[in-house]
Amino acid sequence: MVVTQEEARWPRAEAARGEPDEIRCRGLVRIFATDGIEVQALQGLDLAVDRGGLVALVGASGSGKSTLLNILSGMDLPTAGSAVVAGTDLLAMTRRDRVRYQRSTVGFVWQQTGRNLLPYLTAAENVRVPLEIARTGSRAARTARVAELLELLDVGHVADRLPGQMSGGQQQRVAIAVAVAGAPRVLLADEPTGELDEATSVEVLEALRGVNAATGVTTLIVTHDTTVSEHVARTVQIRDGRTSTEVLRRTEVDEDGAQRHVAEEFAVLDRVGRLQLPQDFVSALDLRDRVRLALETDHVEVRPAGRHDRQQRHQRHGRSEEGR
Repeated sequence: MVVTQEEARWPRAEAARGEPDEIRCRGLVRIFATDGIEVQALQGLDLAVDRGGLVALVGASGSGKSTLLNILSGMDLPTAGSAVVAGTDLLAMTRRDRVRYQRSTVGFVWQQTGRNLLPYLTAAENVRVPLEIARTGSRAARTARVAELLELLDVGHVADRLPGQMSGGQQQRVAIAVAVAGAPRVLLADEPTGELDEATSVEVLEALRGVNAATGVTTLIVTHDTTVSEHVARTVQIRDGRTSTEVLRRTEVDEDGAQRHVAEEFAVLDRVGRLQLPQDFVSALDLRDRVRLALETDHVEVRPAGRHDRQQRHQRHGRSEEGR
């Protein structure tokens, strides 16, 4: 791709890998009250995403992932805790700050393909909308930026088509172009493959990875689709309103030059020492009620309490009931 001198004037998210905490959430709590009933969607969630990172946040329906994304996008406020995105304290924003934040700091891709694009504008016109609102650069530069993004997302051939004339995958790739048109620092994608078949989902996920690599925009993909893990180096699992586990992936080359893929799973430890064990670990060892802990020289051992321990506890509980 050739970038002209005019195009080079565009503000772009720098690919500064390793600079910490483009997204930082600490102890996030979100409580919803409906008909006198309180539902705690987030229960002290902690999350950090490095600048330029590509992270998938996965979890079942009701785990709190969409609530988190609404907070990070500036559409909702937490009940407690803190959230800072690209240096912006989301709890301290005024209404004007919020509009500026949503226009220039974050880009957003919705799950519903029809929600991302204006149906009466072509693909090129949709991408041009945020550029015209921002009025950044000359008219020629804006035209060049539109063409550049459509080619980057491999949808240049549908530039003159309306959304109704495009496939679902093409619509989502155009939507990604719209989301990054103003060179935001952070790109948020909420179930971007939720309405797509498996093959098209792969195309969209690869498009997100390509945009992340080409522009350096910090990208957070929220999804219940576990296959997304094949397209990112870091997957964060959210369960019961808290981050529970992470999987980090890397490629290693052995002494013979052969490549092998390595995946390491970590439990997330919060500030008060709580962690969530993966559900398959709990099931495999039949961990229930309580577990045995042992502090070793370089690790903590977690073992089932055992039948004898459970029997003793039940006996003690029974005696205490009799003494009441």
